[in-house]
Amino acid sequence: MSQRFARWARSVDLGRRLAIALALLAVGSGVATYVALTRTGPLGPDPNSVLTLLLIDLVLLLALGVVVSRRLVLLWIERRRGLVGSRLHSRLVVLFGLLAVTPAIFVAVFSALFFNLGLQSWFNDRVSTALNASVEVATAYVEEHRKQIRADVLSLAAEINRGATQIRTRPGLLQQILEVEARARSLPEALVLDGAGNVLARAGLSFSMEFDLVRVADQVKGGAARGEVVIITTEDDQRVRALVRLDQLVGSYLYVGRLVDAGVILHADQTRNAVAEYQRLESERSGFQVRFALIFIVVALLLLLAAVWLALVFASRLIAPVSALVQASERIRAGDLSARVPEGPPDDEVGSLSRAFNRMTSQLENQRGELIDANQQLDNRRRFTEAVLSGVSSGVVGLDAEGRINLPNRTAVQLLETSAESLIGRSFVDVVPELNGLVGEARERPWRLAQGQVAIVRGGVTHTLLARVAAEGSAGTILGFVVTFDDVTELITAQRNAAWADIARRIAHEIKNPLTPIQLSAERLKRKYLNEIGSDPEVFKQCTETIIRQVGDIGRLIDEFSSFARMPTPVFREENLTELARQALFLPKVANASISFRVDAPDLPMLVHCDSHQVAQVLTNLLLNAVQAIAERPAAAGKALPPGQIVIRVAQEPDGVGLAVLDNGKGLPQGDRARLTEPYFTTREKGTGLGLAIVAKVMDDHGGRLSLDDRPGGGAVIGLHFPADPPLGSAEPAPVARLPLRSAV
Repeated sequence: MSQRFARWARSVDLGRRLAIALALLAVGSGVATYVALTRTGPLGPDPNSVLTLLLIDLVLLLALGVVVSRRLVLLWIERRRGLVGSRLHSRLVVLFGLLAVTPAIFVAVFSALFFNLGLQSWFNDRVSTALNASVEVATAYVEEHRKQIRADVLSLAAEINRGATQIRTRPGLLQQILEVEARARSLPEALVLDGAGNVLARAGLSFSMEFDLVRVADQVKGGAARGEVVIITTEDDQRVRALVRLDQLVGSYLYVGRLVDAGVILHADQTRNAVAEYQRLESERSGFQVRFALIFIVVALLLLLAAVWLALVFASRLIAPVSALVQASERIRAGDLSARVPEGPPDDEVGSLSRAFNRMTSQLENQRGELIDANQQLDNRRRFTEAVLSGVSSGVVGLDAEGRINLPNRTAVQLLETSAESLIGRSFVDVVPELNGLVGEARERPWRLAQGQVAIVRGGVTHTLLARVAAEGSAGTILGFVVTFDDVTELITAQRNAAWADIARRIAHEIKNPLTPIQLSAERLKRKYLNEIGSDPEVFKQCTETIIRQVGDIGRLIDEFSSFARMPTPVFREENLTELARQALFLPKVANASISFRVDAPDLPMLVHCDSHQVAQVLTNLLLNAVQAIAERPAAAGKALPPGQIVIRVAQEPDGVGLAVLDNGKGLPQGDRARLTEPYFTTREKGTGLGLAIVAKVMDDHGGRLSLDDRPGGGAVIGLHFPADPPLGSAEPAPVARLPLRSAV
């Protein structure tokens, strides 16, 4: 039951409704109390009504104080937590609170001031003088009648006393004298009494006087018996009566009366009562001011709290849609475009704003969905384009209108020997200055494709690139460039090798045929005619030997041509590269005793799949080049050349097995290093230019590669790198050790 009530209370917002009702009751009670306090009347406000209203005000004050304090504490907690809209809510509460509190404070202050001014105007000297004068006037009026009746009673008593002798003898004379004299003095009533209160004579309307005989008897015992004139008034003060002793009639008294104006007497009584009440209130003036000040404070606080609560409610209702908008904006800023705010009434500006906000967020959500789909499609296209570009063998670089790189593919990054991050944003002509001419040509003539063959140097190696530059744009405006280039170094080398192989094959065919008969003829001339020549046989002998020797040299050259032109297909077997190196080192070591030869290799076999004869030929060519490089070292001025050293180092590499021939000779040339592997290109006077060409062709047939590097400290490092994957059908290689290749000799 309690849970059901709690749900119902939350559904109808019972707490807020009760708080509003409490605030309205407080306002009504405060107004009622103020009206009760300021009510005019002869006696002022009703104390009972004021007390009841004051008790109600105190109860409402406590209840409203609890409600307002709770709401202010919640607002302070929200501000401390930094909830959305709490600061604006606080400012609005302060603003509306001041707007609501200020009038209440002014009303309370001015009410208190007016009350004090009213008291001062009520209890001033003029009011006191007027009231006292009114009492004096009323008293004087009655006193005037008292004096008049005193004179009348004395004169009437004197007349009766003068006729006392006759009255004793004539019983009816007293009645006559009394009637005549009373009528002459306008006395409406007159009696002559004895000491016992018995009526001796009567004149006028004197029947009512008999009811006062008991009081008269008391007066007789008092001052009248002593000869004094006793003035007697009734309770309503509408008559004035006088009692006097008749000296000539022993034991007799004259009792007369006269009517007084009832209205005057009533006003005189009211004036005396009002003056008495005024004097009482004036004596309690300080306490009265304190009590009314407290009452005003209670009412003012009640109205103040009611005003604060109404300000809180108004600020909350005003800030609620703003807070909802702020919270929804924060959610949208965080990326949640599904945020919506409650929509108010259709004729409300805040409701219109909420509906506009919801429409905006709906449009943003739809547009973001469309953008996400479009970006997804663009991303898919970009990935596809990048996949295509990364798979092509050509280098592709996208440039903007200023020539800055914005999209290099993987091949371009590899050819330029750098990283994609370092390329993006840089000027292309700064990265590849060799292509500046082609880029300028494409900029000047964007309708044509600029292409050409350029050579670039990267890492000391010259690469020949076939580059093309195309301008992109519309309406005569260049938006960017697309640069494509292929590394045709190996293609050019292969073309040269093929051309030289064909030339070598033809030269060998054309020259080898006449060489044999020339050599045979020279040998026959030497054998047959050496003894028959009588003059200068030594010259004849030298000439024939020169012919035979030169023919032999030409024959060996033709053999090299034939070997280069018709390199036999390698026969792969699993070989120990360390053992092949030791075998190749034997003959050069014996022939060159002044040079130190050694093999640095691990104890484990370094197995590779290769053609042992071709690898032996390669090692022989490399060792021969190393010996010649040591022999051609230039002598330093004043310094002896160090002993020649040649080291063959075999080691395991991440992708295979490496062999390096290190020497401390004159080193490799700095220029045209990329052409050292071209056929018939040599830097030596007696070189054929086929040594490194044959080495490069053998390594290419083995799927390996050749590297040419400088040795630290002088000399060269020629590296042979054999792949790790063996040909199909071969056995797995045995475990091998690892050793660095490029250490010093």
